[in-house]
Amino acid sequence: MAPTLQYEIGDEIGTGDWVVIDQERIDRFADVTEDHQWIHQAGPAAEAGPFGGPIAHGFLTLSMATRLREGVPDAVEGARMVINYGLDKVRFIQPVPAGSSIRARVQLAGAEETSDGALQVKYATTIEIDGAERPAAYVENLARYYG
Repeated sequence: MAPTLQYEIGDEIGTGDWVVIDQERIDRFADVTEDHQWIHQAGPAAEAGPFGGPIAHGFLTLSMATRLREGVPDAVEGARMVINYGLDKVRFIQPVPAGSSIRARVQLAGAEETSDGALQVKYATTIEIDGAERPAAYVENLARYYG
């Protein structure tokens, strides 16, 4: 059975659950990436900085995109395997303060058949911050579904 789309291009597929981005998660990400810039560390420097406290790394926010999509229905039915194919666009719109909750709002942005028989799907994912007017990030990610 070949993979088939369950939504129309432009449809909102759904939103994921809220996930807390606490200081412990930010610190663990800093340890893994060896990015210990002061704006991500709790303490007087970040508190006196432009954001009034520590913020999550932009790449931490981006790396959470898969987790944030948990609970969002899949746009494709009938695939036996799906792979992350990459990104078309990433914009970090607003920083995520330590202790904030974020979630993904996912829209089907495109789909096309590839030369190797996969169905390549583009998702437009907006990463929202609970209580904020503007989102943290906008990501166009690509997935390939194989039947």
